[in-house]
Amino acid sequence: MNTLAHAGPGPWALFFPLVWAVAVVGVVTLARRAGWRRGRDLRAGGPDEHSPIALLGHRFAAGEIDEDEYWRRLTVLEEQFGRAAGPKGRGA
Repeated sequence: MNTLAHAGPGPWALFFPLVWAVAVVGVVTLARRAGWRRGRDLRAGGPDEHSPIALLGHRFAAGEIDEDEYWRRLTVLEEQFGRAAGPKGRGA
């Protein structure tokens, strides 16, 4: 009589959950590298919407401040945040 046929699933039973675990870890890793964390694109590299530099740009675009005041304030903000300033305070 062949008793090995009814011995159970054998070592292959661990193979399929392992494949699924590797697939899930791979998808999560790809999603994080693509910047899909919390709905933000982390690769944009620009200042976020509520940074002082972005708010200054919005005020200039809305006409609340003139160009001279914009560049003067931008120079101060760039010095405060440690960004390199080029001629007339523009970022290099």
